[in-house]
Amino acid sequence: MLTTPAPDAEETQANAAFEAALWACSRPGLPRQLPAPGEAALIAALLDRECAAYAGDPLLIPVLAQTGAGLVDLCQADHAFLGRLQDITLLGQCRTGSDLYPDQGATLVIRAKFAQGPRIRLTGPGVDGAVVIQLDGLPAGFWQERARLIRYPMGFDIFFLDGECLVGLPRSTKVEVA
Repeated sequence: MLTTPAPDAEETQANAAFEAALWACSRPGLPRQLPAPGEAALIAALLDRECAAYAGDPLLIPVLAQTGAGLVDLCQADHAFLGRLQDITLLGQCRTGSDLYPDQGATLVIRAKFAQGPRIRLTGPGVDGAVVIQLDGLPAGFWQERARLIRYPMGFDIFFLDGECLVGLPRSTKVEVA
C-alpha cells in the first residue's frame, strides 16, 4: 500500500494562493481571497529556484530569498513585486516578451485599493460580457501606459493586491477607464 505524505501548513497555504491566482487570471476583475494578506503567499505559490524576481519593497527581499529565486533588476524579472507603485516609468522596464516568445512577459504584483477610485470596465477572454471594478492607489497615467506597452500577445500580466483580496488582469484583457 502506497502512502502519500500530508502537506504541511506552508504547502497548503501556497496551494491555496496558487489556486486563487489561477482563478483571478481566469476571471479578470473578479476578486479572489488569498489565505493570508500581503505578497508572501503569492511569492510562495509562484516562485522557485528557476524564477527571477524583483522586489520594489525591500521588506519582501527576505521572503523572495526563501524561495531560491534569483533577485534581479526589474528589466530581467519574471515576477516583479512592485508594492504600491508610485513611479509610472517602472512599467516600461518590465519584460513584455517578443513575437516569438510572448510567454517571457513578466508577471507584476501591485498593491491597490479595491472599491475606491475610478471605475474601470474590463472586457476580453474570461470576462462574461463586461466587468466594472474600481481600483485606487495607482499613479496617474497608469492605464494609458499599460495600453501603450502591451501589444498582444506581448505584454505583462498583473495581479492587484489589497490585503487578502487578489484581482487578476491578464495582458489579453481590454481596459476602459470610465
